[in-house]
Amino acid sequence: MAVTVRDYIPSQGIGQALGARSSRLSNAAHAHTLLHLAEVYGAASERLLEEQAQRLEKALHLFERFYGSGPVEVFRAPGRVNLIGEHTDYNHGYVLPMALDKDILLLARPREDALVHLRNVEPTFEERVFAVAPDIPVRPAGDWANYAQGAAQLLAREWGFPLRGFDGLVDGRPPWGVPRGSGLSSSSALTVAVATALVAFNHLPLSGPRLADACGRAEWYVGTRGGIMDQFISILAQRDHALFLDCRPLSPEGDYHYEHVPIPAGYHIVVVDSRTKHLNTGPLFNRRVAEGRIGVRLLQRHYGRITHLRDVGHIPWQDLEPLLPEVITAEALRAQGIDPATILDAGRDPETDIFFVRRRCRHVITENQRVLESVRALQKGDAATFGALMCAAHASARDDYEISTPHIEALVASAQAAPGCLGARITGAGWGGCIVALVEAEAVADFERSVKAAYRTQTGLEAEAFICRSAPGAGCILSTTI
Repeated sequence: MAVTVRDYIPSQGIGQALGARSSRLSNAAHAHTLLHLAEVYGAASERLLEEQAQRLEKALHLFERFYGSGPVEVFRAPGRVNLIGEHTDYNHGYVLPMALDKDILLLARPREDALVHLRNVEPTFEERVFAVAPDIPVRPAGDWANYAQGAAQLLAREWGFPLRGFDGLVDGRPPWGVPRGSGLSSSSALTVAVATALVAFNHLPLSGPRLADACGRAEWYVGTRGGIMDQFISILAQRDHALFLDCRPLSPEGDYHYEHVPIPAGYHIVVVDSRTKHLNTGPLFNRRVAEGRIGVRLLQRHYGRITHLRDVGHIPWQDLEPLLPEVITAEALRAQGIDPATILDAGRDPETDIFFVRRRCRHVITENQRVLESVRALQKGDAATFGALMCAAHASARDDYEISTPHIEALVASAQAAPGCLGARITGAGWGGCIVALVEAEAVADFERSVKAAYRTQTGLEAEAFICRSAPGAGCILSTTI
């Protein structure tokens, strides 16, 4: 296996850190691979790097079995945990996500035609074949290929046709892959990985924020009217930093304001998986989007040409509250000239006749303020204030946006009471999935033991916890010949 440098160039320090181990390896290519993997995943643990190398080598052998020998490009896209700023991105608000070192790998070889052959290292995901085209038929809801097809269709529509396809193999298996259904954005990572490969193979002038914006819109293909946070952090991540993102575009071309925010030394971000699934493509998500848009339509009568809830963030809540009904029916909205059946893009129906407008808008408006306060706290190294803001954000997500569950509540309560925890909250779309906590570094082991024991006692389920070791953003990490 011949390996050449692509997007990640190992630093001298990493090379020295692995030098002793590499010198004992008889396979020079394997040693070279370890250096590149250290740049992506960090050099803190040789054992973890060896596991990643074995993961890659097994995937390469499987790729050769499916597609034969020849050149292979290895792309990766990380999942993410959102530290604070839940359900604000599609309201043009503020978010503060952080990339994981858990990711989706896509091994790919370009084809001369427009076909995409997609296989998965996990046999439960059946092979999929489709052509890159401006109109690709959507598969049934929940089909894993929809996230790849959404990326392919958007690029074909916006960057010309025909585009070259590829033979691909996806590796998102645990423990290195992004846990599925846990709110850590495994689906967006797959979208980003496929888009990154298609951009590379077709030499498209698309990268950075504009690529992230395109990937965000590509996911509308699956029926969820989400925002851009997941795609931005997957593409623009930096090690040991979160990403502050203002989700309002600066231009129609997809330019945005963002900045990297350091995580204070002496603390870890810990993710705890409840082992209950979330419903990111279900009707509940689209109802929340509709309720926010209804709030905007109602507020426009008093505040003119506002377009999103972030436009009224400077107005005291006591002035906004009387203008937003706590509950309103579809019939009452239609009487006011607002048709909830067409409030979502492409006329998608929110599948409800009752809307809880006031509390949804209150969450978004106050959550935006909490994100801005969190950025200021982290920039000053004020972990205590950030932890308190995380707890306040959870209360708002639970009470006003109603995205929590009894299992999540048990997990958050256990985390907030555990040793060394400064704050904890639900993360992701909600209705299951994961929580995120800020924990003193030296207390992480005690924190994990305490939370797992308490959660097991209350629910009978085994939670899974891991430290979020932020990794760089998506890209091609290796060019390989097999």
